[in-house]
Amino acid sequence: MRMNEINPEELWKKIREGNWSKPTAGVCDGYAQGNLVILPKEEALEFMIFAKRNPKACPMIDVLEPGEFEPLKSKGADLRRDVPLYRVYTREKGFSTRDSIEDLWRRDLVSFVLGCSFTFEAELLREGVPVRHIESGRNVPMFDTTIQCKPAGRFHGNMVVSMRPMKGKDIIKAIEITSKYPEVHGSPVHIGDPGEIGIKDLQRPDYGDSVPIHEGEIPVFWACGVTPQNVLKNADLDFFITHSPGHMFVTKIKNSDLSKG
Repeated sequence: MRMNEINPEELWKKIREGNWSKPTAGVCDGYAQGNLVILPKEEALEFMIFAKRNPKACPMIDVLEPGEFEPLKSKGADLRRDVPLYRVYTREKGFSTRDSIEDLWRRDLVSFVLGCSFTFEAELLREGVPVRHIESGRNVPMFDTTIQCKPAGRFHGNMVVSMRPMKGKDIIKAIEITSKYPEVHGSPVHIGDPGEIGIKDLQRPDYGDSVPIHEGEIPVFWACGVTPQNVLKNADLDFFITHSPGHMFVTKIKNSDLSKG
């Protein structure tokens, strides 16, 4: 069975058994994917306010009670084990990656699942819109930008975007499709010249992999759930956990349940 045909429970099992550690683009067709943010409850309210002020970059689709690790909308999942690769930040060591965070779990940790643009890629493909990183078997290219987020308390910073190159006729279709999914970043935030949003070289992404851009194609940029990782680091916290870019939590939420169109 191909990875786009399996369901979330089957993917979680593969991850737990150490049989899947790759990015999740194109996996579990029909199910929403989510970015993960886990931080102590003393910072959680302020982060929630930041997310509410920046719904393009941080659209919340699930929030758990302190200490809980089974998402309300994905029963049977374990956020400590069911993400292919985690990113852990401590003030002393900076960022490190891990395939499990069970041993780090604390009763005061609050988990946020934020919408991810991987969710609408299946519909793009069904409508004939190419998704280059899936075609190439790579992680999506992601870039830091000069687009400022609205601050909330200690949380501030610039937006991170994901990029997909397309031809003009496909861009119109992509806007129509992605606009129906505001809870997974919605429509693009920028189309065309990357320099206008502070990106110098499309072949040198800040996260993920570079992808070929063919003649006549235009880069299209969507808000990205890696944004909180920069914002959290700017907040000078002692400790937080996120997914590693491109390695998402695949939920049991159906894409169709998130569509507004």
